[in-house]
Amino acid sequence: MKAFIDQQREFFGSNQTKDLNFRKEQLQKLKTLLLSNQNRLNEAIYADFGKSPFETFTNEFGLVFLDIDEACRKLNRWAKWKRVRTNWVNFPGKSYIIPEPLGVSLIIGAWNYPYQLSLAPAVAAIAAGNTVILKPSELPSNTSKILAELINNHFDPGFFHVLEGGIEETTALLEERFDKIFFTGSTNVGKVVYLAAAKHLTPVTLELGGKSPAIFTEGANLKMGIRRLIWAKFLNSGQTCIAPDYVLLPKTRKDEFLSLAKAEIEQASYSIENGNYIQIINDRNVQRLKKLIDPDKVYFGGEIREDLRIIQPTLMHHVTFNDAIMQEEIFGPILPIITYDSLDEVISEVKKHEKPLSCYIFTNDSSLKRKLLSELSFGGGAVNDALMHIANSHLPFGGVGNSGTGSYHGEAGFRTFSHYKSILEKGNWLETKLKYSPYSENKLKWIKRLMGI
Repeated sequence: MKAFIDQQREFFGSNQTKDLNFRKEQLQKLKTLLLSNQNRLNEAIYADFGKSPFETFTNEFGLVFLDIDEACRKLNRWAKWKRVRTNWVNFPGKSYIIPEPLGVSLIIGAWNYPYQLSLAPAVAAIAAGNTVILKPSELPSNTSKILAELINNHFDPGFFHVLEGGIEETTALLEERFDKIFFTGSTNVGKVVYLAAAKHLTPVTLELGGKSPAIFTEGANLKMGIRRLIWAKFLNSGQTCIAPDYVLLPKTRKDEFLSLAKAEIEQASYSIENGNYIQIINDRNVQRLKKLIDPDKVYFGGEIREDLRIIQPTLMHHVTFNDAIMQEEIFGPILPIITYDSLDEVISEVKKHEKPLSCYIFTNDSSLKRKLLSELSFGGGAVNDALMHIANSHLPFGGVGNSGTGSYHGEAGFRTFSHYKSILEKGNWLETKLKYSPYSENKLKWIKRLMGI
């Protein structure tokens, strides 16, 4: 591992990645490589999850290709030296900011979207001019294997290389010094990564998770809201970091909500055969999710096929914040519904818990929308929709508090992997005597006058 890191440090030191055309060429090369191997990539992820080619493109590669195209189109503007104002203290002079790559970056991908959550940060790192060591999750072993094969056979290892392995290999990697670490995964592992990075003062971006609420207000459009919510919740069998984790709903609308939600699930006909559902990642997570389902509170679903690692889309009602399912991020196809009498009660309860990665507000009342958006802290989200904010590269994606630190996508990704170097350039044709000794009351008076004091 150290040899690969040293090789990348040497490659970065050659200044090849400083060339914008080089960066664009590498991004286009990556896109061409992925497109020309779509069948093999689809087969690999199907072997791991049963994921269809449709969802593999829309949930995985589509977002990566959009990121590549945008980076190639806008890179010259993102990397341009930017002039800023110069204050009177530095007259005559000019000031500007130079974006520069951080250096050798380590990207640790997540298992739930094994292509997208590994490659999207890599695209940002390459666009910013860094070298990349990518450590994909070992849990979906087939996708990890094909990523390593394709990238390692087509890119210079000093520039872009995949290192496979599990906890032992990741631990060894974190012992090494990097110029940037980007991690996507659980909060508990994020703390381990953060602690390891601190030894080398390495800047870190953590994309974590949390219990993301979906809040419906009294006047919300239930029919449209539920259609969008159900799609967002059961996409990827609920194994999505920004999936709606639970619903907060006025008591007066509970029966209508449950009826519409059940009908929407039935209409969707979720199954691997229909290409709109996938397996739970492994047996351990099947057992974890099984323990969270209280049979007495199941309104719909609840069936589990342990041999196939399939859990039927499940709605739970009569749920309270004290139930087991509300003590951890679900990360599976179970949707608990909690009813409320007062919106202030809801806000107070959500605030008692860690800040979530996302929050979804379903309302037609602009004052309630503003109240919820201003009083609740979360990474990002949507009003009258769920999940789709991730598809807008103009919205930086990231968490806050326990749900993460830092952000990426679009220009935000370029910034995450860049240092912005501040430069003052002085002219030589004039220099005042005010800052030089000997000091005097008169000089101090002039300084205060120029400062408006």
